Parts: sequence; structure tokens; C-alpha cells
Amino acid sequence: MIQCHGRVRRLLRCVAAGLAGGMLCAGAWAQSSIQSMTAFAQGSGELLRIDFSAPPQALPTGFAIQSPARIALDFPGIVNGLGKPSVDLNQGNLRTATVVEAGDRTRVVLNLRRPTAYTARIEGNALLVSLEPSAAGAATLAPRPSFAEATTSDVEPLRDIDFRRADDATGRIVVSLPNNRVGVDLRQQGGNLVVEFLKSSLPEGLRRRMDVADFGTPVQTVSTSQLGDRVRMTIEPRGDWEHSAYQSDTQFVVEVRPKKVDPTKLTQGPGFTGDRLSLNFQSIDVRSLLQVIADFTNFNIVTSDTVVGTLTLRLKDVPWDQALQIIMDAKGLGMRKNGTVLWIAPKDEIDSRTRKDLEALQAIQNLEPLRTQAYQLNYAKATDMVGQLLGVPLAGAAGATSAIGGTNNARFLSQRGSVIAEPRTNQLFVTDTAEKLRQVQELITRLDKAVRQVLIEARIVEASDTFSRSLGVKLGSSDLRTQQGGTSGYSLGGGNRLAVGTTYNNVVATTGAGGTVDTTSNFVNLPATTATGTSAATFALSIFNASANRFLNLELSALEADGKGKLVSSPRIVTADQTKALIEQGTEFPYQQATASGATSVAFRKANLKLEVTPQITPEGNIILDLDINKDSRGETTTAGIAIDTKHIKTQVLVENGGTVVIGGIFELTQTTTINKVPLLGDIPYLGVLFRNSADVNNKTEMLVFITPKMITDQNAAR
Repeated sequence: MIQCHGRVRRLLRCVAAGLAGGMLCAGAWAQSSIQSMTAFAQGSGELLRIDFSAPPQALPTGFAIQSPARIALDFPGIVNGLGKPSVDLNQGNLRTATVVEAGDRTRVVLNLRRPTAYTARIEGNALLVSLEPSAAGAATLAPRPSFAEATTSDVEPLRDIDFRRADDATGRIVVSLPNNRVGVDLRQQGGNLVVEFLKSSLPEGLRRRMDVADFGTPVQTVSTSQLGDRVRMTIEPRGDWEHSAYQSDTQFVVEVRPKKVDPTKLTQGPGFTGDRLSLNFQSIDVRSLLQVIADFTNFNIVTSDTVVGTLTLRLKDVPWDQALQIIMDAKGLGMRKNGTVLWIAPKDEIDSRTRKDLEALQAIQNLEPLRTQAYQLNYAKATDMVGQLLGVPLAGAAGATSAIGGTNNARFLSQRGSVIAEPRTNQLFVTDTAEKLRQVQELITRLDKAVRQVLIEARIVEASDTFSRSLGVKLGSSDLRTQQGGTSGYSLGGGNRLAVGTTYNNVVATTGAGGTVDTTSNFVNLPATTATGTSAATFALSIFNASANRFLNLELSALEADGKGKLVSSPRIVTADQTKALIEQGTEFPYQQATASGATSVAFRKANLKLEVTPQITPEGNIILDLDINKDSRGETTTAGIAIDTKHIKTQVLVENGGTVVIGGIFELTQTTTINKVPLLGDIPYLGVLFRNSADVNNKTEMLVFITPKMITDQNAAR
């Protein structure tokens, strides 16, 4: 009586939906029963014959699973006339058949030894189910070559072909079909996948070869061409891969993903973990399709009254949760799970229900009584924690800091919550609901921890290498004959004479016109000089006559200087993780500057060695350093004040714990050559050296900065 009532209701639903000729409603018109089941060997496969008391009106709906290997067939309006719930078949891959009645339908479950595919056809009062050879099904666990049979004779063009990259490096080929009656053949040919769309044509814009190797999936190329009255697509993967395919109404999808290495897990789609099943339905009611999923998964599915419509769906060996997601995406549905109960409804309806639930929860929280709880902080500052709980930066104060209310979106407390910080005892007093107080406790447990310390040592090395060489000469003469009673100079004839001197005064004294001969003056006075004022080595030569009243004097001077220097600065500093630290040492030099009133004042300019660093410890144990290093020194003195010679490095580096890295260096090379000479005479070959001096200077300076960070694991490491 209950079954009859269920059939009447089912019949009324079918008539109302206009599906009286559909697959599920055909069996509701006549009462029929299963009379017998017999299995036979058919080539390398098996054939199952199911006899009924009346001819079946349509093929049964069904699905297949792989673990355990089973095929389920649903017969609406059919009852079990065998008199027993199971039948032992024991024919090849067929083990047993289980018959279960549920409401107004009967399910026949074929228990297999190995997964395989099947086909079904009606002959009179019997249904013949042919199982494919189990060896092929067990070897590949893939969809059989015939994915879907064509149900139309018209040749229609494909709409679009697209390639997308999904999760886990999965390549997804999406084909938009003209309708849901297009036949599809899918097979693996060698190392490629071949998909043929029957009774289809390919527009010129889609006849192309797509190179998709740069997407990082196993798929390398996708080639599409016209072959008679069908379209052939060749997918060329690379490496160790597997594939799956499904059709949802007019969208056909092939997914090619890298094969998982774990042999203990069933290979499944990205993010899906359910057992695999196969479905093949033409214009099935969505609610009935969800019921098939519920029967397979043992979940209780509650479907909203607003879920309506039909769907054409073909799935081959896909996880059941992926199949459910495909169904919901195709119809714009959403899902909420509570234990083993799934509520499925349109997304707008679920969003509306969720919003109402949240509003009701918010109203309950606004009425929930408040409590006050004290929290003792050990490492963090209570005044800093106030800002984090309220979502606003608050500066610490000497006394107690209190903050109530606020509308910051980032606040951790509820709108009615408040917090008071007591700096003297480093405690927090929080007033809020019981749930918020529990969350505050979890937050403080995570944040109130000792911060790791880092020791940063910098070594700044400055090296200098100087070299200079200088050559010079002095050349002079004197004539003392006039001073000793004789006649100076040289005869020009006619009683005239010529006197030669190094200066005007010296030549006047030589002629006897006045003054005294200066024996220290020179024609050429270009001795060797150095920047440091060091005296040069000299060699002097004088040529004079026997009476010692005429002299020719020559002095050669030479100097070579070579110097090396090294200066090492080593600042060290200890700081907490992600906390900026600064250490500097140097001198401040005064200088005069004008004020706004026109008067002068004394200001100071720093020449410091400064190390500013912010460390960050990575999860791997390395240390990221934000560095700012200055090495200044006093420069030359100008009329405006003392100049500062500065060397500055600012960078970020990643260093292993205890490792040393060179973060920068400055190398300077100065080469100077100076020649002073008498014009013309200084250019005479060989003799020209007597009329010039030369100086060569080579200065090299180099600065290197070494950084060594170390995490401090105990107190002794910082000493």
C-alpha cells in the first residue's frame, strides 16, 4: 500500500513536469517484476540476462564504481519477483547480484571481481547487460572508447575549443558543443589521446594546433582537424599521466594530470577524494540525479523545492564529490554540510540563509552577558596589546591605559568589548562575551612568547697602498772676478763685455755696478718635492777655474716613498627578531652658520661609524638583514667649514646562521704624473733632464664590509 502510494505520487510528478515519456517515468505506468537472472560467457567478456514479467519500457539508469568493483542499475516501477535478495552468478568477472527494493524502484547491484564497463539493450521481456573484458578495464581503469553515442543525424559545428590550467598542474581541454546529443569517441592511441566528435564540423577559426607546453601541464599540444563528418582532436601529453573526461549539457571536458606516485591511493582529480563512479544520463531530472549520488555515497541529501530542471550528464571514472560539484556548477547550486546531511539549494538561497543565520547569531551576541577576565603577560607589553585587540595603535603610558568602544574594522574584540592595560604589573583586563574571552586567551598564548635574539657583527676593513717617485735638479753659476779685483764677463770687442748672472741683482754685482754676488742663486731651481715635506736625497757637482773666481754648480735630487696602511672597525650589536637596532661612534665637528636674524651660530657635523640593522629570522633558520652602514671621516678644511668624507652602504641580504657575507666594497686608484721644466731646454733629449723635475704618485684605497649574524641560543652567546 505504501509502495502504491509512492508510485501514484511519482506518476503525478511526471505528468506535471511533462516527462511522461522520460526515462524515469516510463516504468511508473505498468507494474512489472524481475523473474530471473542468468549469466553467460560471451567471448572474453560476460553477458547477464534479466527477465521481466513485462517488456521494459526504457533502459535503466546506472552507475559504476571501482573500489569495490560494482555496477548499479535502477529500475523504476519494478519489484523483486525472485523471492530472494541475492543471486550467485559465478561467471567470469561476475560474482553475485544483489536486488534491493526502495520505495517505488528496485536496484540491481552487480558485484564484480575487477572494474569494467558495460552496455545494455532490451530484447522482448529481457534486458541484456554486456560486460567488457575485465583485463582491459583492470589494466587501464579508463573510460571505454565509446564515450557517448550520437543521437542526431544533422552535422553541426563546434562552438569553441579552449585550454586551461587547473590545480595540481592539470591540463583542461574544454569543448563547447552545439547541443547535448553529439556523440563522442575517446580513446588512447599510443602515447596520445584521440577525441572524435561524431556528426560535427569544425569552423575555420578552430582549425589550429595549440602549443600549450608553457602552461606547465603534461599536455604539450592540442591539434584539431576535420575528418569526414566528424572532428578529430589529438592531445599529445608528456611524461607519466592519466586522464578523465565528463560532459555537462553542451560542455565536454578532458582533464590530463600527472599521475600520482603513491600506489596506495586511488588516483583522483585535484582536490577530490571520493570513490569513482560513472554516470550516463540524457535529460534527467536534477533532483533524481542528486538522489543517485545520495544512494552511492550513503549521504542524506536534502534538496530545496527551488531545485528544478533537467541535465544531460556523462561521467567516466570520476570521484563522486567531483561529480556532485559538476552538477551544482551546471545548475548554479550550492551546498551546506552538517554531519552526514547535505542541503543543496540555489546559491542565492544558501547565501540568504547564511546571512540570516549570521544576523541571528549577531543578535544573540548583542544580548549575551559580558564578563571580565585578567590576563598576565610575560614578554609582550600590555599597552601594546591594547592596540592589537582594538585594532588601533595606542602609545604606552606611565599609568593605566583604558580604551572602550571604537568602530575599527580590524578590532579583535566585539563592539561591546573593552580592555584596560596596567603597565606596572603588565596585566590586561578584558571585558567581553565568554567566546571572545576564550579567543583573547588563544591570541595571548600565541603572541606572548619570548622573541629570539640576534647578534650582528660587522667588520669594516680599509686598506691603503701609496707610492711616489720624484726627480729634480738645480743648476747655477757665479763670477767673482770683480769682487777679487779683476774684470768679469766676456769680451764682445771694441772694449765692450758681457756678464751672465742668475738674477738681475746677481748680474749687477758681477759687473761691479754694486751689490754682492749671490752664490746660492740658480739658473734652474726644480728640486725633487714630496707631499709630506720629506727631504730628498741630493747629489751636487761644482766646476770652477784654478783661481776659484768662476763656478758652475749642479745638484740632482731624488725621492721615492712607499706606504701601506690598514684600518679595521668592528661594531657589534644584539637585537630582537624584527627589531631595528642602531650603534654609532664618531666625532662632531663645529662650523659657523647663519641664522634667520642674520647672526651666526655654531652647528655640528657628524663624522661617524654607524651600523643600523633590522634582522628577520626565517623558518629555515637563516637571517634576513636590512642594513644601513656609514663610515665617515674628516676631510679637507674649506672656507665654509670641515668637509666630511663618507662611505655609505644600504642593502638587504639573506645570510645563514653564523655565516659571513661580504655585502660591499669600494676600490679607489689614483695615478698622477707631474713634470715641471724650462721651455725648450727641458725638451732636449738626454740633456733636458737638467732643466726639469718630475713626480709620479700612485695611491690605492679599498674598503670591504663583512657581516656575520648569529642567533643567540643562550645568554652566554651575547657576552
